Amino acid sequence: MIRRDGWLSHCIWEHSASVRELYRRRCRKEVEEMTAHAQAAELLAPMANAGDTLLDAGCGSGYFYHSIASRNMRLDYFGVDAAPSLIRIGQEELPAYGLPAERLDVVRLEDLEGAVDHVICINVLSNIDNYHKALERLLKMARKSLILRESLKDGVEYHWVKDRYLDAGVDLGVHVNHYDLNDMLSFISDRGFCARPVIDRHSGGGPELVIDQQHFWTFVVAERAN
Repeated sequence: MIRRDGWLSHCIWEHSASVRELYRRRCRKEVEEMTAHAQAAELLAPMANAGDTLLDAGCGSGYFYHSIASRNMRLDYFGVDAAPSLIRIGQEELPAYGLPAERLDVVRLEDLEGAVDHVICINVLSNIDNYHKALERLLKMARKSLILRESLKDGVEYHWVKDRYLDAGVDLGVHVNHYDLNDMLSFISDRGFCARPVIDRHSGGGPELVIDQQHFWTFVVAERAN
């Protein structure tokens, strides 16, 4: 029998009750702000003006909205994620904090189209098959700036590993890729941006274990040059 729900069936984000619980608590401001989100908001602030539009690509449940709201950054926030269950959490919880439910939508990166002033993408590209197509789409959309946080280092490594932190009985793999920092900076620069790396505050520039796999978190701040 052939079915049409294969993408969702194999999406790890749709198979973790613990992640859904954590994301709901983040939307309710019941847990401490992620260091990565605090740093991303601080990096964005000097480039953003009141009324600018911001796309949070791969937003989970959209709780980065709290990071900009708590800093009085008056931006028009939009969040997209490929996992319907995570978007649903944000649509249920964040209107109480001032974000309309329609500002969050279920969209995969390859389906994005349009233009915004700023794009932020945190911990997303390292978990897909490769970054080039998705990053080019985000760069085309960004009129002013793009902020990334991904696993970046000298040299490229591609890994397909079992995620052992999913719901009981779920047997799924996930990409854990480490991209070459200089290659990514060149890719971004070739598309009309000035790009610079920034040391990740949370990890201090060293490796961090996530799902038992090393990650080399690094921020990249890109501003459109032309």
